[in-house]
Amino acid sequence: MKWFWKRLITLLSVYYAHMVEYRAELFFWMLSGSFPIILMGVWMEASQGGQFGLNAVDFARYFIAVFMVRQFTIVWVVWEFEKEVVQGKLSFRLLQPMDPAWHHVAQHISERFARFPFVVVLLVLFFLLYPQSFWVPDGKQMLLGAIATVIAFSLRFLLQYTSAMLSFWTERASAIEQFLFLFYLFFAGYIAPLDVFPPLVKAIAQWTPFPYLLYFPAAIFVGFPVDISRGFMVMLGWGIILFSLNRWLWRRGLKQYSGMGA
Repeated sequence: MKWFWKRLITLLSVYYAHMVEYRAELFFWMLSGSFPIILMGVWMEASQGGQFGLNAVDFARYFIAVFMVRQFTIVWVVWEFEKEVVQGKLSFRLLQPMDPAWHHVAQHISERFARFPFVVVLLVLFFLLYPQSFWVPDGKQMLLGAIATVIAFSLRFLLQYTSAMLSFWTERASAIEQFLFLFYLFFAGYIAPLDVFPPLVKAIAQWTPFPYLLYFPAAIFVGFPVDISRGFMVMLGWGIILFSLNRWLWRRGLKQYSGMGA
């Protein structure tokens, strides 16, 4: 295992240096993901006259938590992998004595470290603008929320990386991700918390992987009533399904791969 950790640390160091080099661009990437803050203002205003079961402070804290969780769970591997397959760049990765997936994992983790200072600054700014929404999760919420966020990132990565495997058969695997993003917008709690959805819709959504990519970790941080045990079990179940499907598509895809694109 020593060689594994040594290679992983090397990859993290290399990709962190790469991310820091483009930290200005990284800042604008992060701002592009601030849409939950805009929605926060919309729902805070709507809560004044609506019957949602949540008040303005609840909406403010929820969308700030969504923004925070999304900063640590955003994934773009499908576009990177699609480019490698279509342009034949995957051939160089296959010559290395490690699964090419670790390059993408290291790239994403390193980006989290490079992004973190900007996240802290923006959170401070948000709480200065909305001081009534300031809160500090207790120790249990912080621990469970952090674990849920890490698993959410893993699940999001597996979901997108599995979609990326279709690059072996089509040059537009990213189109599949764009289609799945529509479900992500609604069922993940990106546009609105699942608590404002009809009970039937919420019940169906909770058996899909999408609520656990954003809503579940954010709800834990905020303190919304969620079934934590069930949530982690569903995340584990989907993780096993996606990992198994990913490895099967990887083995089949390598037989399809020609070294000069799909």
